[in-house]
Amino acid sequence: MPRHIACLSFDFDTWSGFAARGMTTPTPISRGEFGIIGAGRILDLLASRGIKSSWYVPGVVIKTYPEACERVMKGGHEIGHHGWSHVQPALLEASREAEEFARAVETIKEFTGAIPAGYRSPAWDISDRTIDLIIKHGLRYDSSMMGHDCEPYFARRGDVVKADAPMVFGETTDLVEIPISWSLDDHPHFEFIRSGDSILQGLSNANAVLENWIADFEYMSRTTEWGMLTYTFHPYVIGRGHRMLILEKLIDALTRMGAVFLTLDQVQKEYRERVKGR
Repeated sequence: MPRHIACLSFDFDTWSGFAARGMTTPTPISRGEFGIIGAGRILDLLASRGIKSSWYVPGVVIKTYPEACERVMKGGHEIGHHGWSHVQPALLEASREAEEFARAVETIKEFTGAIPAGYRSPAWDISDRTIDLIIKHGLRYDSSMMGHDCEPYFARRGDVVKADAPMVFGETTDLVEIPISWSLDDHPHFEFIRSGDSILQGLSNANAVLENWIADFEYMSRTTEWGMLTYTFHPYVIGRGHRMLILEKLIDALTRMGAVFLTLDQVQKEYRERVKGR
């Protein structure tokens, strides 16, 4: 029987992503803080539709806003590992990456009572050490890579990649990769960021983006018997009024199309059961 899954995931970065870029003056920090307002709106909407979702929260955010994170947890939503800071692992020295990874695991364990099931890299840029760290700390899935659009797979480690030679594939691990895509992420579509000489335009028409998000689910439904899509949102982005309206429209459209809404942890468990039976 066909089964098509929609995962609604939220990167609850607040100000940490701006701080990771060196943007620590009051205006960008306040921009991130709007995420607390947005999170409340999102949680109200999800509760009204009976949907559970996955939230990826940096350790510094858990420590800064425990009450807001408590509301996420009390709503029955998954809390996943999103680093200690929001600096992407590929930019960190090995010792600092390991220290920050462990510190975030302990912060989530202290906060929720259990280690997180899954990891999502800040800025979706893992290092060649990150998979080993995820496995070492006992997490069951990662959601930082893009090797498929609508089906999980088992992550590799130890690939050898050189610009002037064929790639040598590394070991396939037992870590489930739940793929993501920048096209299904609200941030590049909507956020205007000026940092030095770099400008991220954003500010797209929300209804045009909504059409794309719905069309990806439609294509998956037409072409797969079992499939899943991961939508990634940021409360300080999607929490703005006109974008909240398209989030509501997206949920309702996917519901009409027969979507099953699951957390990423639920998906990795279901995927493991599926591949056992193959």
